[in-house]
Amino acid sequence: MSSLLPLLNSHSLVPALSGAEAESVAGELASDCALTVYPRSIAANDGRIYFLAVQDGRKVLGILSLDGKTEFEGVDRPVRHGILRLCPLNHKNAVALRETLLYTAPEVAGPRKSIGMGDRLGLATPGHIRAVRGTGLFPILAQQSIREMSRTQRSPQQVLDDAAWGVFEEGYRDGYGSDADHLKNVEDALGTFFAGFRMFTIDPGDHVDNAGGKDSIAALKAKLPSIPWAQLETTEQECIKSFTAAPFKVHYDLELTFDEEKILRAIVKYGKAVAHTVALYRELVAKAGGKAFELEMSVDETDSPTTPHEHFYVAFELRRLGVKVSSLAPRFIGSFEKGVDYQGDLKVFEEQFIQHAKIARNLGPYKISIHSGSDKFAIYPIAAKHAKEMLHVKTAGTSWLEALRAIAQVSPALFREILAFALERYDTDKASYHVSADPRKVARPDKLADADLSAVLDDHHGRQVLHVTYGSVLMAKNADGSPRFYGRLMDALRKNEDVHYNIVAKHLRKHIDLMMGR
Repeated sequence: MSSLLPLLNSHSLVPALSGAEAESVAGELASDCALTVYPRSIAANDGRIYFLAVQDGRKVLGILSLDGKTEFEGVDRPVRHGILRLCPLNHKNAVALRETLLYTAPEVAGPRKSIGMGDRLGLATPGHIRAVRGTGLFPILAQQSIREMSRTQRSPQQVLDDAAWGVFEEGYRDGYGSDADHLKNVEDALGTFFAGFRMFTIDPGDHVDNAGGKDSIAALKAKLPSIPWAQLETTEQECIKSFTAAPFKVHYDLELTFDEEKILRAIVKYGKAVAHTVALYRELVAKAGGKAFELEMSVDETDSPTTPHEHFYVAFELRRLGVKVSSLAPRFIGSFEKGVDYQGDLKVFEEQFIQHAKIARNLGPYKISIHSGSDKFAIYPIAAKHAKEMLHVKTAGTSWLEALRAIAQVSPALFREILAFALERYDTDKASYHVSADPRKVARPDKLADADLSAVLDDHHGRQVLHVTYGSVLMAKNADGSPRFYGRLMDALRKNEDVHYNIVAKHLRKHIDLMMGR
């Protein structure tokens, strides 16, 4: 008896197939439909079998049914067990997929320990899933900032669609999230909301006064009239009094006392940032129509660390003004350079992180979010110990670097070209990043044997040079206007996808194991 018939007679979503059963069904589909089928992708719902397949070197969505009725866009042909519709992986079909197989649609993370895994190429989601599967960690698989979308020329819809197709390919049904990262204005926040994102990271860094941490008392007082008190729904006098009247019992072993200087510094440094965050949050609430979403406030991309007193001020004011945050990203003490491990005194970091975690529990609870979290292996055990479940880590660039590791393995000549170009671009591209690489310390690509190329990605300097130049690499053009690297890079990764997925998964799993206290 055919293994397809029970699936074609299903009236609801059939539990995920696994192991020998998935292989058997995939084999029968492949024989019936003359396609190469991804076994993990197979899903049956309401009398239809959905699966991802390869036809003439391109991935397609296959839908097998007895009656041929489906809203997906595609071309039909009869096969032995019914009617097969082959559908392109376009936006219209991605929307239909998320509506039909609900596990392919993003959801809110809630109070679950989570990791954001940005995917700048739109190919890494299966690798991310392989890293997180079975760990209990909630993955944010569609994570991209407006800045990254601009540099890679991807739209919010593309980011979501690529994640959904990756989830479908891997048959991942444990839930995933979507994060519109580092939003600075209402237009971008609403644009990503209507695209389907459900987590919004507000970056009010342009409204942070970094000098507030060093100004004299007189200078601080002179700046108070510029604070948007009406938006904060209080006055200068009321705010200062509310924080200095009595100590705040944050935890049985943590009490925060604000004197005049501490509250003035917090107000001047972060008051405008709080007002900006409140305004964006209220716009999202007004347009959400009751749909669930999560908000993170991030001040990590600022010059000076966020003290525990400043963190308390920000979180207290957000709560007073009705803003519910799911996570908050302070600017931690120490150096969080891109693509390399934490640089700083771990003892001092832990002392302050403990206070940040206690404030988050007291005023939330909300998660402590660690940005530029790629490869910060030294601090994960500290964060896991003290934040416990209330922890979120964001990575993005590390998946790009591991994609390049795959390129070094499968296409050494292309990797050499990219490295030579990145070395030329680094001094220009580093301007918007916190990095310290010296390109003179990176081995010249023409001097490296094929077997030694990936070692560049294990070196502080090589890793950062390749990290910050991703936008230039992806957008580089030949003299005739054709892409210089993009097409060849994507083609190499698609043709060697298991190599790519497994390299990404292995590296991200190092992060995840430490986050989970393993």
